[in-house]
Amino acid sequence: MLVLPEAITQANAVACLGALSNALAQESTADVVVDAARLSRFDSAALALLLEVRRKVLKMGKTFVVKDAPQRLQDLADLYGIAELLPSAA
Repeated sequence: MLVLPEAITQANAVACLGALSNALAQESTADVVVDAARLSRFDSAALALLLEVRRKVLKMGKTFVVKDAPQRLQDLADLYGIAELLPSAA
């Protein structure tokens, strides 16, 4: 499981992506779950980061889901019309 930090903004998105990419390389499961429960401060960079992680996961032939996304993040994804690209874990 990949765990998002408390904050993802323009200021730290590149560093976060690097850390998540390293963690993704260690994932041995076919279903990659991104845990967003800790995420409380974010801007649109969080969506860009999630889309990039999704792209990497799908390129590996794995499935991608987001677990415990804050409502504000879901609302932002809806606003940008990309909510269906960030499926929620059941």
